Amino acid sequence: MSVTASDLPVVVIGAGPIGLAAAAHLAERGLDFVILESGPGVAAAIDEWRHVKLFSPWRYDIDSASRRLLQQAGGWTEPNPDILPTGGDLIDSYLAPLAKTPQLGDKIRYNAAVEAVTRVGFDRIRTAGREDAPFLIRMADGSELLAAAVIDAAGTWRRPNVLGGSGIPARGEAAAAAHISRALPDVLGRDRDRFAGRRTAVVGAGHSAATTLLDLGELAEQVPGTEVVWVVRGADQARTYGGSDADELPARGVLGSRLKNLVQTGRVELVSSFRIEALDQISDGRVELVAGERRVLADTVVNSTGFRPDHAIVGELRLDLDPILGSTRALAPLIDPNQHSCGTVPPHGVDELAHPEPGYYAVGAKSYGRAPTFLLATGFEQARSVVAGLAGDWHAARDVQLDLPETGVCSTNLTDPTSSSDAATSCCGPAPQSVEISAPAGRGLATGISGGLLTVIDDKPASAQTQSGCCN
Repeated sequence: MSVTASDLPVVVIGAGPIGLAAAAHLAERGLDFVILESGPGVAAAIDEWRHVKLFSPWRYDIDSASRRLLQQAGGWTEPNPDILPTGGDLIDSYLAPLAKTPQLGDKIRYNAAVEAVTRVGFDRIRTAGREDAPFLIRMADGSELLAAAVIDAAGTWRRPNVLGGSGIPARGEAAAAAHISRALPDVLGRDRDRFAGRRTAVVGAGHSAATTLLDLGELAEQVPGTEVVWVVRGADQARTYGGSDADELPARGVLGSRLKNLVQTGRVELVSSFRIEALDQISDGRVELVAGERRVLADTVVNSTGFRPDHAIVGELRLDLDPILGSTRALAPLIDPNQHSCGTVPPHGVDELAHPEPGYYAVGAKSYGRAPTFLLATGFEQARSVVAGLAGDWHAARDVQLDLPETGVCSTNLTDPTSSSDAATSCCGPAPQSVEISAPAGRGLATGISGGLLTVIDDKPASAQTQSGCCN
């Protein structure tokens, strides 16, 4: 084939916030690109949880290059930086207008699912001449295109973790699929009929689980007969309850406090130290979660156990993946949830995201593998750094900086116990509409050496960092 990689565009997989941020930086640097989005519109995964509010106010949710493109296009009003957007707000007030800017508008292909990424004429074994070969992207419809580089921002939403406590599906999990809801259902809206007056078990100890539990708690106040069970593997829920008033993101602190109150008052039944071995469907149409001799009965089970990356589409590329998290090996110690919460993950960029396959980078949630500590602001900096590297501007690529509240930025439906509105009289009131962030920000520094960042963060070894697990 006579086509050389230098004649080809960069392919961005995914038109979510990080994929579009990468595209905005590519546009600013004058690099040709194509965006492949598997859904019918931008941020199709986020659209499934558009009812959920983020912990992070708008100031953390807009990429710098994307902001500049929107300002140049005109007609866009930037949201109040202190307001907490919902997933729907993120799409409607930011990502959808961004996708319509002149620089991005004709570069996005919707309903374009990627089936495989490889090198033209090269499987994973062959080495000689590999770096000069273009990337070959095969689509689900059988069509193909070539690329100079690939930025994989596909995310992890389509691949949730299993309910089984041993990392594989529990016995009977596949057969009980009709009883299982994915994370973040719209309990008070679209999915209300599935949960009202019924018994729901929420499995997981992260903030998506807490969000769903709060919504179910409110539904139980509204509809008699609605029962809520919270099933967790661990014995101590301190991480989920969080830091309350000490949390530097007040919205997240409110979340943990309200959930703790629901458990203490008995409106949510907590079942701890429960590692699911099987799901048994019983004759009355319900399902039982089984752990040894213990059983939990439910009409619906909400799987809030997190997500994992799908590396199958890049199986013929040479990846250096951490055997535990599934991130790059260099990134893994920086995002290990046993050592880091969202805000203590240090900034990182092109060096920490590089694989032995030159020109392929996973960014965004997919770059974190199974680690639950990813944040939008971190993903924006990843995209900026990777694009700078692809442009040959290695000084900018390695000048990785990020300002965040010490305890991190995540997402949830928020409640305000001080609100005087009618909604606040139930167990889950409306989200507070502004959050003042005044705490000092943490900052890390990329070294650019093999292995990524040094294991020293804010002059303390990683092992000495507080294990707050804000997103775990």
